[in-house]
Amino acid sequence: MPGRPDDPSAPLHELGFYALAGHASDPRSVLAEARDGERLGLGAAFVSERFNVKDAPTLSGAIGAVTEHLGVASAATNHNTRHPLVTATYASTMHALTGGRFCLGLGRGFDALFDVMGLPRVTGAQLTDTIGLLRRLWQGEHVVAHDGPAGTYPYLHQGADLDGTIPVLLVAIGPRTLELAGAVADAVVLHTFLTDDTLERAVAAVRRGAESAGRDPARVRIWSVLATVGDHLDEPARLRKLVGRLATYLQGYGDLLVRVNGWDPEVLERFRAAEVVRAARGAIDATATVPELEAIAELLPREWLDASATGTPEQCAATVCEQFRLGADSVILHGATPAELAPVLEAYRAVRPEGVGDRCAPNPGWLRP
Repeated sequence: MPGRPDDPSAPLHELGFYALAGHASDPRSVLAEARDGERLGLGAAFVSERFNVKDAPTLSGAIGAVTEHLGVASAATNHNTRHPLVTATYASTMHALTGGRFCLGLGRGFDALFDVMGLPRVTGAQLTDTIGLLRRLWQGEHVVAHDGPAGTYPYLHQGADLDGTIPVLLVAIGPRTLELAGAVADAVVLHTFLTDDTLERAVAAVRRGAESAGRDPARVRIWSVLATVGDHLDEPARLRKLVGRLATYLQGYGDLLVRVNGWDPEVLERFRAAEVVRAARGAIDATATVPELEAIAELLPREWLDASATGTPEQCAATVCEQFRLGADSVILHGATPAELAPVLEAYRAVRPEGVGDRCAPNPGWLRP
């Protein structure tokens, strides 16, 4: 029986991890993370993108090259940073390289960043049009005189002979994007630090969007993202992976995260006004010292940090199981490397809910019928 405690390598297709989670200065670390993740039975590696040494196509290829069974997904890249034919080529190359283990993940990204980069902001209409274009290209179509929200393209064609279909996921947090994801995507990746109530509402929004679009809501795979920072890690690591990570999200799009969770916006304003935050030299999870992280921890309510898996490995495993009860099909254990997650995975195998992974395909974008 997959997942029994005495079978520590059996695949857990319902669980994934973020490769090079947060700030990373050495992309070669992804090779060990990918091998460890596969060895420990994690089902998929998710690749986030930062414009430094975290290029999604490069990291995806590295993960695919050193593994045989691990699913791989970008979560996420932004369609407006590449020509659609380039994005289609990224996905089709990964599909062929991995034997069908790849899922292309797209997201809205950050308006302020795109403004300073001179790129157009991402809209729902653009995402819908782009996904449609990509699927047509992967099916071998000749796209002629396309003029839509994704852009104007006289002629697009890949000429690639794909064996199978490439799934598309959307990373979403707001209700409108969640409904859009249900309507157009094969899978959805939610956000870290969502309360239980917010997770349930997010799942409902995705299912609602699928149903409104005439799709089977039960076929859209929903991944929750759970910061998993156990007590077996040392205190500085826990501070950076928990306090530092949440603080970084609050720096970038705190209003949205606070709004969807129903948190107190005045707390966010006090956080922003604090000298230790205003003096930050960049992303807090990348630049803050331990004393600065300790000071920032005092600014964050316990309930905000509690939207995570903490404590003993057994307590972390119990929180992971709760994500399924709240409606998620799968869970990304975020913030820790696979090696750091090993005690949690061992504890999880002992309490793994029966049947929880039965519909989870090895490709992170698909659910089995």
